[in-house]
Formats: sequence, structure tokens, C-alpha cells
Amino acid sequence: MNSELRAKSRDAKFGVYFIGTTPPRDGNSLEQVENIADKLVARLDKVDYDGLIVYDIQDESSRTDVKRPFPFSKTFEPCHYSQILNNKTTKPIITYKSVAQRDEGQFSQWLDNSWQLYGVRDIVLVGSPSSDGQQKLSLADAYKAQRGHRNDYYLGGVIIAERHAKKGDEHLRMISKDLQGCEYFISQAVYDAPATIDMLTKYARECREKNIQPRRVILTFTPCGSEKTMDFMEWLGISIPDSTRWRILESNKPLAESIKVCRANLNQIIEAVMPLNIPLGLNIESLTNRKEEIDASMRLYKLLKATLDLALAERELN
Repeated sequence: MNSELRAKSRDAKFGVYFIGTTPPRDGNSLEQVENIADKLVARLDKVDYDGLIVYDIQDESSRTDVKRPFPFSKTFEPCHYSQILNNKTTKPIITYKSVAQRDEGQFSQWLDNSWQLYGVRDIVLVGSPSSDGQQKLSLADAYKAQRGHRNDYYLGGVIIAERHAKKGDEHLRMISKDLQGCEYFISQAVYDAPATIDMLTKYARECREKNIQPRRVILTFTPCGSEKTMDFMEWLGISIPDSTRWRILESNKPLAESIKVCRANLNQIIEAVMPLNIPLGLNIESLTNRKEEIDASMRLYKLLKATLDLALAERELN
């Protein structure tokens, strides 16, 4: 069986909607992992979503000298967790894979195992967090190995507006990743709408000049309820304008304020990008395991999905 998401995602008239999650910590028994998955599925019981995204969490300390606000801990195997969630939800699961730790032979073995043992069909490959880190396989070589592999994965790539704001070339990276086999893109969490708008506007223009169809772009949003969470977001490389930072942190209800910020950012992006005919989607995540932030991510999901659905419906009427 090939990817269910591929066919669904090709129809630009509709959005595609995901919930992002991290696997439980390593050391949990399989029974505990099943229980954690059950709690997640229960939260999603009354939510209309297309699939889940399971991240491959790596130690990114080589990327920055700043201390990680939350200590790094290894997680349960992402592919196995994806299989567990797929069994419980029957929804497609996009599984992230960090490629730097394996050589090409080991990565090809991973491609075999993920498909055959865990039923993984939809993947996003991620390169080394830093050029200073140990890298056995580059992202370009991983794309090449995946392209030559016998299994037809639905492959996605990561896009980072913050990198575009610094270097001005993320739209060219998107074109390059498309040529290397990426069929969709997932953004880093958006808190700086203008950077995302500039990246996508230039991407659409580049696609027009090269006469190629823009790929699906899934925009990630996350709520923020505390200064520590915000520090963690910034540690991850998410750009938060000072005005936004203090608007949230000085509010009586930071979580509610962050949801308002996310909705305003999405509306800005929709207004600027919708005429460019880039198919859009959403991915909503909670960056911590705090119950209030997890609950807020569910509220954020419902609000932003309704916002994008309405914009797409209005476009069809015009």
C-alpha cells in the first residue's frame, strides 16, 4: 500500500490538517507508550484532522552555545510510535527522520525497515542541525538514496523562514528540494508572519519563472504559555519579534494571547499568499508536555483550521 496522503494532498482546493507530536521518552515500557498514545488519541476524538506528524527529536546542542531550556532526553523509536498511532487512529502518520547519524547503507536499511516493519509511508528527512556536528550522511545524499530506493515514500522537506530572513534563499532551497524528490513542505513554527510571507512569495515567483507547480506548504503553529516555553522556542530557532514576545508574556492570559497572535499571523499569510495558488495546510503542535499548553494546542487547531477552511471556501466562490 502506498501513501494515502499523496492523493489527498494534491487537491489544492482543500487544506490538509495535522497534529504534531513527539514520541514518549525512551525507557517507557511498551505498555506505557500505548497508554500515552491512547491519551493523545482520546484528545483527538472530536477533532477533524487528516493525520499526525511524529518528530525525531535530536540533541541539537551543536547548533548553539545557549543552554537548552528543557533538558534533552532520548525518545521511543519514532517509526514504532507512528505505527502505534496509525493502528489506533487509522490516520496517515508523517514520520520525521534525522539522517546525519547513519551512513548510506544504514539509511537504506532504515528505509526498508520503516516500510516493512512499521508500515511507514510518509516521511520528512532532516539534516544535521549544525555543520559543526558529526555527519555521516548529508541531506542531499539521503534524498538521493531515497530516490533510488524501491519503496515509494511520500517525501517532504522542512522549510525555515528564519533562515530565509538571514540568507534570502529559502525559496531556492524549496525548488532544489522539489527537484530532489520532495512533494510537500512543513514549516518551522510561525511567529514571524512577514518572514514566511516573503519566503512563500519568492517561492511562488520562482515557480512561475520555472513553469513548475508549487508544492503543498504545511504551516506549523504552536501556543506559548510561559517565558520558559518562549525561551525554548527561541532556542529551537523560532523567531519571535520583541513586540510579540512582550504582548504574550505581559498578558494576563499568555496562552490565550498567543492563540490570538497565531490567528493574526495566519490571517496575514492567507491574505498575502492565497492569491499565489500555493496549496496550504496546517500543523499544530505543543512544544511542552504541560497540560495547559497541550489543551491550548487543541483550541488553536480548531480555530486555525476553521480560519483556513473559510479562506479556501471564499476563494472557491470568487
